[in-house]
Amino acid sequence: MMRQIQKAAVLGSGVMGSGIAAHLANIGIPTLLLDIVPRELTEQEKAKGLTLEDKQVRNRISAGALQKLLKQKPAPLASKKNLALIEAGNFEDDMEKLKDVDWVIEVVVENLDIKKKVFTDVDKYRKQGSIISSNTSGISVEAMAEGRSEDFRKHFLGTHFFNPPRYLKLLEVIPTKDTDPEVLSFVKTFGEDQLGKGVVEAKDTPNFIANRIGTYGLLVTVREMVKGGYSVGEVDSVTGPMIGRPKSATFRTLDVVGLDTFTHVAKNVYDQVEGEEKEVFEVPEFMKKMLENGWLGSKSGQGFFLKQGKEILELDPQTLEYGPRKKLKTASTEMAKQEKGLANKMKALVYSKDRAGELLWNIFSPVLVYSADLLGTIADDIVAVDRAMKWGFGWEIGPFEAWDALGVEKAISKMESEGKTVPAWVKEMVEKGHTSFYKEEDGKLSYYHNGEYVAVEENPKAINLKLLKKQNGVIKKNGGASLIDLGDGIALLEFHSHSNSIGPDILQMINFAIDEVEKNFKGLVIGNQGKNFSVGANLAMILMEAQDDNIWDLDMVVRQFQQTTMKIKYSSKPIVAAPFGMTLGGGAEMCLPAAHIQASMETYMGLVEAGVGLIPGGGGNKELYIKHLEGLPKGVDFDLQKVANKVFETIAMAKVSTSGEEARENNFLNEADGISVNSDHLLYDAKQAALNLYESGYKAPVRKKVPVTGEPGYATLLLGAQTMQLSGYISEHDLKIAKKLAYVIAGGKVPYGSEVDEQYLLDLEREAFLSLVAEPKSQQRMQHMLVKGKPLRN
Repeated sequence: MMRQIQKAAVLGSGVMGSGIAAHLANIGIPTLLLDIVPRELTEQEKAKGLTLEDKQVRNRISAGALQKLLKQKPAPLASKKNLALIEAGNFEDDMEKLKDVDWVIEVVVENLDIKKKVFTDVDKYRKQGSIISSNTSGISVEAMAEGRSEDFRKHFLGTHFFNPPRYLKLLEVIPTKDTDPEVLSFVKTFGEDQLGKGVVEAKDTPNFIANRIGTYGLLVTVREMVKGGYSVGEVDSVTGPMIGRPKSATFRTLDVVGLDTFTHVAKNVYDQVEGEEKEVFEVPEFMKKMLENGWLGSKSGQGFFLKQGKEILELDPQTLEYGPRKKLKTASTEMAKQEKGLANKMKALVYSKDRAGELLWNIFSPVLVYSADLLGTIADDIVAVDRAMKWGFGWEIGPFEAWDALGVEKAISKMESEGKTVPAWVKEMVEKGHTSFYKEEDGKLSYYHNGEYVAVEENPKAINLKLLKKQNGVIKKNGGASLIDLGDGIALLEFHSHSNSIGPDILQMINFAIDEVEKNFKGLVIGNQGKNFSVGANLAMILMEAQDDNIWDLDMVVRQFQQTTMKIKYSSKPIVAAPFGMTLGGGAEMCLPAAHIQASMETYMGLVEAGVGLIPGGGGNKELYIKHLEGLPKGVDFDLQKVANKVFETIAMAKVSTSGEEARENNFLNEADGISVNSDHLLYDAKQAALNLYESGYKAPVRKKVPVTGEPGYATLLLGAQTMQLSGYISEHDLKIAKKLAYVIAGGKVPYGSEVDEQYLLDLEREAFLSLVAEPKSQQRMQHMLVKGKPLRN
């Protein structure tokens, strides 16, 4: 059968349930959100004369959850408009609506009896063949399905989302013995291709994969901190990015998750295991005391850390008092900073004999052994375990990849010298002469499984550039960018400068790439797999040239930037930009003229130059203005001034989208541009877009004149900016920037409605940019951004 999810229902509207409903709405699925009926009226309801029978009261809990979605940070909705796709209801009046639903997700409290009661009702009202799943984080999925109809059991499984569902990649899928293999396969594919998740199949054991290993690792870290007399701040200073973990490290993570949630997850395993493992999952006394005090972390205003004014204090587990935050600084931490690559950093730290090294070894080694011990119990293979930790906990490398990074044999001999028992299968692997869990040959990755190496299965849509370059080689590269063959006649231009900032080397490579593609390829994708698409032009270089008064050199660079964006626009072969993450300033200017933009759902796009005392100089003002004009309905009279106002406001206020969807609302994307929900599929989707354009007979756009508002429009824009300055909203220097920007967007001193050439607008833009670069206050802003990483208001 051709299965589709056209409508969904989420049962339970707490933070997790409403977050899952929001994510379903983000991908365009109408969703019913149900919760219990309140038993008492609130004071406001009484004042309005409402009764417990009123719909407004009966739906209060789920309707309230929907309103909270609009206020939550980070935003669960990719666009506020998506809220319209979620319908609030309750368990007593609306269960019969489940007959129209293709997927029901249960997210009620973690209590088996309550869940079973909910599923009895679901079984009564659902349609045959609809999928039912539970978002439990650790209750047995088999136990929940007991006593249900055969069709229910065939279509039932666990789907454990991680919080917040829009942003965290992991989805653990847990089948039961009765789950139909077709249903399991569909949910995994739907999870990856539609929900944009990294899907891992887990077994029905306490806390599944990520929470089992993650919680164990956190509790081992707490144990080692207490045993070794380390402070909370010292532990966090070495258990973050230095070892490939998120910035929130250990205790900041616990503060964000909430001590109550963490303790609940730990207790879930504690109640179901024996012996030494049970001891580790026993939450230490000082943490129980914190719970009693209500020190739960961020949500209660204090936890392991407490913010006082600008200072962040750390908790002393011995005295439960707060003091200044400490950092662990040793010979190995200094050495790790000098090392290139995560594996070398980790080796420098973990094998050193100082306080940092001992702490990290005592944290790492038990987790590696524990992960290997649980193989076969929680998951079938090491890939599932590694992916679960990367996608669920934000680790850069999973436990088995970490073991490889440290050197399997070296780690084993150190473990055994300390009396640790290394799992038999790992010993057997090494005895067979295999010294790593993963192997890479000819750009293909395989992993050790049941005595042999098996190819790592990848979704064909997940392009891995590192491996691709090993397979296909690189056509040409310089310090800033590489040109790569993506296959099927499409080339890829990859940025790899520091922060992917755009300088002359990248411009040079784009020009070479377009010439090469026009001769030998069907199309070009501009994309990469760095942390962000691009944070903009190379600000340090611009500031240096400006301070040395090399305005002539800067003029040359800006001209080159403008010529490059025009070359992108008028290329005879389709060019597709694939932005994701931060796509700011010059990064956005590289996307705007492309034939098609294929953005990631998480694309934070904006022309932010005003924040550093400048305006866009590479064609961004002109292209955003044209994009606005082209988005207007054809043949309908429109107000040119309104378009100019909107573009002026977007650039002057350095507005940045909080999603790909919002980038479309801000007109950085048009209706034909695409958004990829799964970031791993972005380059594949961009490549398909380029192929489709080529195959449908792509022709370069015809150069047209641009209507502008001219002098009257300039006066209107200026009036708005002057009013803001008089009201104290913007500084004198902000006004100076606004004047320049208004002049560029209005098209200078021409009559209203004049049609001007693009080059004329580019010249205006370049002149304004260069005049602002020479301003001392703009240079102060650039300097401040480079040193402090945030804008200066001067």
